Amino acid sequence: MAEINLEEILSKGEGLTIEFKSSFNNEVIETLVAFANSIGGSVLIGISNELKLIGVSINSETIQNWLNEIKSKTSPSIIPDSEIVTIGLKKIVVFSIQEFPIKPVALKGKYYKRVANSNHTLSTQEVVNMHLQSFNTSWDYHTNSQFSIKDISFEKVQQAINSLNRTGIHITEDPLSFLIKCDLVREKLITNGAYLLFKKEDSVLTTIELGRFQTEIIIKDSSRTKADILTQIEQVMDFVRKHINKEIIITGEAQNTQKWQYPLEAIREIVMNMIVHRDYRSASDSIVKVFNNKIEFYNPGRLPENITVEDLLSNNYKSTPRNKLIADFCKSLGLIEKYGSGIRRIVDYCKAENLPVPEFRNISDGFMVTIFGKEKEEVIKDVIKVDIENFTDRVTDRVTDKVTVRVTANQKKIIDHLKENKRITTAELAQKIGISQRKIKENIRKLKGMGLLSRIGSEKSGYWEVMGT
Repeated sequence: MAEINLEEILSKGEGLTIEFKSSFNNEVIETLVAFANSIGGSVLIGISNELKLIGVSINSETIQNWLNEIKSKTSPSIIPDSEIVTIGLKKIVVFSIQEFPIKPVALKGKYYKRVANSNHTLSTQEVVNMHLQSFNTSWDYHTNSQFSIKDISFEKVQQAINSLNRTGIHITEDPLSFLIKCDLVREKLITNGAYLLFKKEDSVLTTIELGRFQTEIIIKDSSRTKADILTQIEQVMDFVRKHINKEIIITGEAQNTQKWQYPLEAIREIVMNMIVHRDYRSASDSIVKVFNNKIEFYNPGRLPENITVEDLLSNNYKSTPRNKLIADFCKSLGLIEKYGSGIRRIVDYCKAENLPVPEFRNISDGFMVTIFGKEKEEVIKDVIKVDIENFTDRVTDRVTDKVTVRVTANQKKIIDHLKENKRITTAELAQKIGISQRKIKENIRKLKGMGLLSRIGSEKSGYWEVMGT
């Protein structure tokens, strides 16, 4: 900075990369540390709080003494570039520092960052994240002396190897060699990621609370999982499936069609994001709340500071997995399709089912996704329907307090005959209704599946009970 346009600099004032100081003190070093932890910047010494040029008195050793003090009070040590600028009879000293490659830098054990025109203390989480990012690693990559190989289930590791082999990846290593090859075990120590993926016993580190809520405060059912994160994916999905509505469309084919209240693909994507991107250093638990017409998924760990919800929805961001090792492994298993595209797919799945766009927001120390069903008055209970186009028989309706069931005319005749004679045989039914005995058995099987018939006793000596009548 051999030539300086002080008037222009003063007119712009202090900002993200500029700070004025009247003299050299610890506040100068604090600002240099904040610049080093951010994007760099310059401190101009010799300018008063009123933005007036007052200059500084220096001798041949002053600058070197200041630099030595900066070096001794910072860790890792920083040495800014220095320059003396003379304006008229006044001298100002300019210290400039670039963004430091190994972060965060501390001043006597305290860490600072630059926000707008002021310095702010870094939180513990920010310190950890900044350090990990400096080495292009994440928390799950680091080994943990609290855990040992004995805490790992090699049976679970082998199951993962089998899954990978089914995808076409040829793995011949034994489970331990496989973990070492994948950087999940290093120098006989297991990483945090290996523990989360394959731990033998349940632990509070992965707790997910699950609840079915009738209202915001009335809980109808609850559960909790503390398993390894690969197991938890299906455990959470099972709980959600248990408590959301399902429509079964009977078409007369061997396989019936099922339609869920929410697209299961979207829910699985949310669950995967929740488990893979969770901040496992947080003392908070993940929470899933199923309501009549919405599901809330809360996860410890907010969005990175450089990503907004608007960025997520517009897909205008670069994915930076919080747990890089876990994310990479899940991608290999085919559980994650592509980094950074999950949010877009969740939205698309919901739109395809004519459901509202899910809500994404930072809340407390974490992140929440809310997926919405139909309006409350449109929500129905489990429904079993018949695809009329596949049946020539007229359809007769029967309604219970829980299920709307539509049966064919022949199925209605079977029910009526069984009400009259609960010990009637399938051969007798076939003769009375005028269809084959095979068709009678097929319809009885379907009626049993609908919960309308139950066989009491043995095939020979038992009898039929028509349910709900």
